[in-house]
Amino acid sequence: MDFKDYYKILGVEPTADDKAIKASYRKLARKYHPDVSKEAGAEEKFKEANEAYEVLKSPEKRAEYDELRKYGQQGRPFQPPPGWQSRAGAGAGAGGFGGEDMGDFSDFFSSIFGGRAQQGGRARSTGRRGQDVEMELAIFLEETLATESKQVSFKVPQYNPAGQRMADITKTLNVKIPAGVVDGERIRLKGQGAPGVAGGENGDLYLIIRLAPHPQFDVEGHDLIITVPLAPWEAALGAKVAVPTLTGKINLTIRPDSQTGQRLRVKGNGLLDKKGQRGDLYAQIKVVMPSSTDEATKALWQALADKAAFDPRAQWSK
Repeated sequence: MDFKDYYKILGVEPTADDKAIKASYRKLARKYHPDVSKEAGAEEKFKEANEAYEVLKSPEKRAEYDELRKYGQQGRPFQPPPGWQSRAGAGAGAGGFGGEDMGDFSDFFSSIFGGRAQQGGRARSTGRRGQDVEMELAIFLEETLATESKQVSFKVPQYNPAGQRMADITKTLNVKIPAGVVDGERIRLKGQGAPGVAGGENGDLYLIIRLAPHPQFDVEGHDLIITVPLAPWEAALGAKVAVPTLTGKINLTIRPDSQTGQRLRVKGNGLLDKKGQRGDLYAQIKVVMPSSTDEATKALWQALADKAAFDPRAQWSK
């Protein structure tokens, strides 16, 4: 089953409003309607446009799809993340342009929203929905680049059929951290909260992402900042310095006459963004003096000062 990017199918941006989505859908539906179009594959394109509009015209379905879109790319094999359970359901109002029904929606649609759209909406459970669970999830910067799932354990409240509180249980899930997560972001895992009462749907699990402080890197958006200490002679003469990154060390060239506070950009060694592309690493230079010197070293510093005749505060007198 391949992932379907409904925004690309309709030719709109993910930020498009309802008016733009409807206009684009109508344009495609007229173009590919089987009664008028002679283009090859028109019927299939008409079906795709119908399906895309069925999802994006509904605020509830669109909100769920936007969350799911983090996990897939157009035309690539796709599996819903663990615990995915659509709250929108199949929804109402099938048929698309002119009320036509071009047959069942795709396997992708069915796996996410529970089958083809049907007239008249869906039956609603008379039971009570389960309680949502919220927890903070601390992750290391290195884990944001990992492809492996992260094991998460949390307490889930339990209720008997009469709605009375019972002892909590501990639930464990393997969670794939989506690319581009930032500190404080909320990730919803559908149906992984408390079970519903009397047939009601399960609550959801909300993970609040907390990026653990790193001993070497500061975070600015999807970029990383690392302070690179240099001896005075390294800054003056230039040097090759081994600098750590999240995936190993790189050799950084320090040019002669470098200054404290100067930043050197190392492209593509930052954090992932929502599109799966990495930000940059900025190496910020900091000139550091030796902690102690003997008399012979002090004499060399004095000779250097006399030779250089350099006044770093000369601009104050201007």
